[in-house]
Amino acid sequence: MAHKAGFVNIIGNPNAGKSTLMNALIGRKMSIVTPKAQTTRHRIMGIWNDENFQIIYSDTPGVLDPKYKLQEGMMKSATSAFLDADLLILVVDVKSKEDVHAPTLSKISNARVPVFVVLNKMDLVGTEGITAHFDKWKAILPNARVLPASALAGIYTKELVQEILKEIPESPAYFPKDEMSDRTIRFFVSEIIREKIFLFYDKEIPYCTEVEIEAYEEEENIIRISAVIYCERDSQKGILIGHQGSMLKKVGTKARKDIEEFVGKQVFLKTHIKVDENWRNNTKRLKNLGYID
Repeated sequence: MAHKAGFVNIIGNPNAGKSTLMNALIGRKMSIVTPKAQTTRHRIMGIWNDENFQIIYSDTPGVLDPKYKLQEGMMKSATSAFLDADLLILVVDVKSKEDVHAPTLSKISNARVPVFVVLNKMDLVGTEGITAHFDKWKAILPNARVLPASALAGIYTKELVQEILKEIPESPAYFPKDEMSDRTIRFFVSEIIREKIFLFYDKEIPYCTEVEIEAYEEEENIIRISAVIYCERDSQKGILIGHQGSMLKKVGTKARKDIEEFVGKQVFLKTHIKVDENWRNNTKRLKNLGYID
């Protein structure tokens, strides 16, 4: 049996379920997931290895019209999915009334690789609802495969993997078979902390914050991590800290437990907050954070 390998790039509107789908397809949590839109800010590769194949999935930020430099960087990450894809997966939230981002849909229409339209959250609309969406998307993208699924409930995800395997080409592996991502441990640690901010704070706070790992020191029995959380205003810093430090402690405790599960080792996590006004439009800061070249 010839070895197969390929890039399967996942795109779609914010909050369509792209990250949840990639995690379900790989069988482990690679991308952070929250109910809030724009949780994913980077293109994140998750590599699934088998003796006979290697599938490189890419989770991407939700497509939108950018309003500031951070979002411009996010959209570059999203559109890069068109450059190396062997298969494109457009994830559609069947419960959402929003149309798919028009420029992105136009690019998908002109794609020269196979396209799957995954009707996500199918368990929430019933048979008639999913049939209506199926007919709609067959009309919009007649050359695409339209497939129902529920990433969160795990419905039809195994079947989706089998369909993906049919489409990826014969090729040697692109990455060593023991690699799970192109991202570093530091990156995933920062994402875990950022996930807790998205989960525990409301309004503008999650969108005005970013996490950077200042130090990552691995000792024999423990990993010592120092992380800085950037925000834009002193008022946001106060909210992040909470009464007598209660909120920051909650973020640190929950993040530490998830980091320990991810790295398989005891972790000492230290977090502190810095105000960096308008960091989302600061080119130098965005370069340091990996959003722009």
